Amino acid sequence: MSSVEWEEDDPFEEQREKIENPMKRLFLAYGRDYLPQVSVGILASVFARLLDLLPPLMLGIAIDAIFREEAAFDEQIPLVLLPDAWLPTAQTEQFWFTIAVLTGAFAFGAAFHWIRNWGFNAFAQNIQHDVRTDTYDKMQRLNMDFFSDKQTGEMMSILSNDVNRLERFLNDGMNSVFRLSVMVVGISVLLLWINWQLALVALLPVPAIAGFTYLFIKIIQPKYAEVRSTVGKMNSRLENNLGGIQVIKAANTESYESDRVDDVSFDYFDANWDAIETRIKFFPALRVLAGIGFVLTFVVGGLWVFQGPPGPFTGELSEGMFIVFILYTQRFIWPMAQFGQIINMYQRARASSARIFGLMDEPSKLAEDRDAEELVVGDGDVVYDDVTFGYDEETIVSDIDFEVEGGETLALVGPTGAGKSTVLKLLLRMYDVDEGAIEIDGQDVRDVTLTSLRRSIGYVGQSSYLFYGTVRENITYGTFDATDEEVREAAKAAEAHEFIENLPDGYDTMVGERGVKLSGGQRQRVTIARAVLKDPDLLVLDEATSDVDTETEMLIQRSLDRLTADRTTFAIAHRLSTIKDADTILVLEGGEIVERGTHDELLDDGGLYAHLWGVQAGEIDELPQEFIDRAQERTARLIENAESDDD
Repeated sequence: MSSVEWEEDDPFEEQREKIENPMKRLFLAYGRDYLPQVSVGILASVFARLLDLLPPLMLGIAIDAIFREEAAFDEQIPLVLLPDAWLPTAQTEQFWFTIAVLTGAFAFGAAFHWIRNWGFNAFAQNIQHDVRTDTYDKMQRLNMDFFSDKQTGEMMSILSNDVNRLERFLNDGMNSVFRLSVMVVGISVLLLWINWQLALVALLPVPAIAGFTYLFIKIIQPKYAEVRSTVGKMNSRLENNLGGIQVIKAANTESYESDRVDDVSFDYFDANWDAIETRIKFFPALRVLAGIGFVLTFVVGGLWVFQGPPGPFTGELSEGMFIVFILYTQRFIWPMAQFGQIINMYQRARASSARIFGLMDEPSKLAEDRDAEELVVGDGDVVYDDVTFGYDEETIVSDIDFEVEGGETLALVGPTGAGKSTVLKLLLRMYDVDEGAIEIDGQDVRDVTLTSLRRSIGYVGQSSYLFYGTVRENITYGTFDATDEEVREAAKAAEAHEFIENLPDGYDTMVGERGVKLSGGQRQRVTIARAVLKDPDLLVLDEATSDVDTETEMLIQRSLDRLTADRTTFAIAHRLSTIKDADTILVLEGGEIVERGTHDELLDDGGLYAHLWGVQAGEIDELPQEFIDRAQERTARLIENAESDDD
């Protein structure tokens, strides 16, 4: 696809649009298991904030009752809630009693703050871990056509950035919700108790703040969704380019790729700046509204203290309670403004959770029957019964029909794009057939468990993919309980033991990401050793020697000959010399079997196989014009399909 269309593509948009309340789903699906931790955090937060409210109140009581002696110590709030016997009467004793209360409030408050942080952090970290692992597990179990049109960077963005953003809200955001809620409710009650008339003045901005916050939510929500989408697209472009850095350098296209990265980076900048502009306008406006409440409280309260109740107000207001009012009003108004920050975190988390559940809800076309039985391989007979399969209504292979007896080798050859790899991917159930059936010893592959099916089949592909780790870890991948002796024997059978022993750390040598520290032939022999160690009932070789030189091919072919002995084997090869001894050769063209037989029989027929053999034998001048025309048509069609995939 074109770069513009690629950037506008949102691979999980359809699923996200179906998710009405992703945060509710997050809490119901994952929060229940960690309810004890968050409950501890909530209770500790309540007690911690209530204790935080005590020092300003005790300060006001001390000013009025102890220092100015204008009020009775035992009649002040919250001292009226304590038994009279607990309260001192002498001024010095009242002073030290106040000190003791303040010390206790700070000490116990610190303890509750620690418990609160433990509870919320445990809650957030556990959910973050569960969401990431569940999302990855769901993703890796999707069938292969899901990965064919998804960018790796987009999925990495969800597994990393979006999941991490959830943790910030579940910890900091929820912590702040309860902290500020306790502050607002607690202070409101105390202000109304101390002086309900002045409290109404202090609470005057609250409706305006609430309305302004609601407006902010409606505006910012779609902006954050766009930010998360552009992050995924930017990560996809970066991952794509870093993976193809060798091609970029060889093609001298650094400037072109820099421009493309600049484009997606600017899309992210534009979307993020749009959200930032909304946010930086909102928070100062909230502070203005909060400030108005504080100033009004100071003006009315100040006049009340040194002139008496102004206007319609009645009653008295002492200096100590006025100071308490000012301190509480400041603590009340700023938390109201901070609710905007919480909503900001919530909206970011909501956008991220929608992306996460969009990936989780991606439908899998590969269904496994819960009552499926284990595959039992006896002779290893394989039957393809009129198999037809296609991607997105485009037929790839049709009417594939053949039988392979146990222990035989069947080779598939044909031009690029003929459907050879697809035929064997159907055996592994990377995809399910649209029509027909595939059976192993009379058992339909759709009726057995995927685990037992793939455990019975060894696969050696042309890419020879190695994971980051040691040589030993790569050989034992999938056969994790193998002994060192078994690993060495597998390596010897794969013609790999000698070069492994010559590596700096032998079998414990780190191979680097994707095995970059090994040559192509070495990587291939390690993957063959992996298949040998697995000792599968059936073997699939997908152009296993396509990317190596002739000498290395000879070594690999020797190891493959050992591996395929007495084992049902399927082989795909462009180098026809590697499969000429196969028991049966199928020739595919346009997704259909056009020829079948042994090497000698197909040469005698003088068809497509014979012409392909002639090409590799250097007999190009002897090829018929019809074959050359068809080759040109196939090449043009492949180019056209590749361009349509890029558009």
